[in-house]
Amino acid sequence: MGTITTTDGVEIYYKDWGSGQPIVFSHGWPLSADDWDAQMLFFLQHGYRVIAHDRRGHGRSSQPGDGHDMDHYADDLAALTAHLDLADAIHVGHSTGGGEVVHYLARHGESRVAKAAIISAIPPLMVKTETNPGGLPKDVFDGFQAQLAANRSQFYRELPEGPFYGFNRPGVESSEAVIQNWWRQGMMGGAKAHYDGIVAFSQTDFTEDLKKITVPVLVMHSDDDQIVPYADSAPLSAKLLRNATLKTYEGFPHGMPTTQAETINADLLAFLRE
Repeated sequence: MGTITTTDGVEIYYKDWGSGQPIVFSHGWPLSADDWDAQMLFFLQHGYRVIAHDRRGHGRSSQPGDGHDMDHYADDLAALTAHLDLADAIHVGHSTGGGEVVHYLARHGESRVAKAAIISAIPPLMVKTETNPGGLPKDVFDGFQAQLAANRSQFYRELPEGPFYGFNRPGVESSEAVIQNWWRQGMMGGAKAHYDGIVAFSQTDFTEDLKKITVPVLVMHSDDDQIVPYADSAPLSAKLLRNATLKTYEGFPHGMPTTQAETINADLLAFLRE
């Protein structure tokens, strides 16, 4: 475990365990590197070097008042990979982290990268526009910001209780431990970073980024994702990527790396070994 300091003075916390081919994990909003526990331990045991960082304003990283946008997220990731001098790396991103990975690859190139995987990811574009009629209305994201500003703790309790892990679906058993861990991670981060991050994950258009990527990319998404709806995300990303494999899951939640870790880990491992 360690930290790096970016060119604009932000301290980024990261974990770096093991040796072998590196896998770099980028977490979702508003969480931290801890959200990858199930993947970090699994791939460490399978001979990989596993690395995960807390995005600026999240977890144990600094809480600056600005820089909460995809350009800075990608630049921070590039600074980490350069600091660790990674080669032949595999990048895995969940949700907002999937956007971070895509933007990093397009903005900083693929010289250090072998493959990538994006899970329940936000690309190509979440918000509804004239050119993206299948997106979610901007009012949805404005509502997120209003709830965060009014009572962040309550908002961070309700999201994992309901749609994030699919605990609101009939017959799905809720897990208090999973809910509390989500809340814990969210409350570790900064309110300003998370408030601005809603704009970053909802309004960033990754269309041109996706077109630039040439390394193999596994696109993993559920048809019952209640946070990033399937039809306007994974299939569109897979079409824009030059070398994509689309893996669709039936009935899994947005937070499937946690609730369905055994399946997700096995499928990721198979992709890495191809």
